[in-house]
Amino acid sequence: MLKEAIATRFITPLREGGSLPGLVEADDLGTYVLKFTGAGQGRKTLVAEVVVGELARRLGFRVPRLVTLALDPVLGLGEPEQQVQDLLRGSGGANLGMDFLSGALGFDPLAFTVDPREAGRIVWFDALVNNVDRSWRNPNLLMWHGDLWLIDHGATMIWHHNWPGAEASAARPYDASDHALARFRPDVEAAAAHLAPLVTEDLLAEVTAEIPDVWLAGEPGFATPDDLRRAYVRPLHARAAVIHDRINGIEGTK
Repeated sequence: MLKEAIATRFITPLREGGSLPGLVEADDLGTYVLKFTGAGQGRKTLVAEVVVGELARRLGFRVPRLVTLALDPVLGLGEPEQQVQDLLRGSGGANLGMDFLSGALGFDPLAFTVDPREAGRIVWFDALVNNVDRSWRNPNLLMWHGDLWLIDHGATMIWHHNWPGAEASAARPYDASDHALARFRPDVEAAAAHLAPLVTEDLLAEVTAEIPDVWLAGEPGFATPDDLRRAYVRPLHARAAVIHDRINGIEGTK
């Protein structure tokens, strides 16, 4: 399971993205971007953040550290905006925290360059998890201390919003024509050769074990959280072996 911490101070809402995350301090002295269970797609967004973020970390990508943040809704009583107060009131208990990368710059594909090898790794990984939220309009990439970091994976694995159709959805191609790194001639074939063999069932089981049970409980069609964890493993494992042949919109790919 993820490391657990307790939110001790709500600093401010963050006005980027549709989910309205917040910036908080915690009892471990860390500062985190807090993503609420009461926002948007709720706990499924947080599950996606954990599965994709922890898989990315194990494959060698730079992603902010994730923690489970216990939230007491009273922390937001002084917040003047009604939408934020509603989120806080509706998100008591376990939420998701991401290390706040202070001073990081948003990635601009016209201002920064990325070598084809790294671009290929990121495009391949986004294809694996079907990330539809890495376009040049909204890259969800940060430059921090000269390195490229991946953030915001709540819009990945869209198949987990409809489990009966998950297998068919996970088999679909990935359109990378609008990807933030498409202009850098990503070497997807080299990325697939290196990364695909690493995406084993054991690795995916290790990743899904990080998901708190409370975010998995009660899913229709699944008797236990572990049954649902196994459902996350199957499409990702199958997709890893073939997705490099199903990436469209990148020069040199099929």
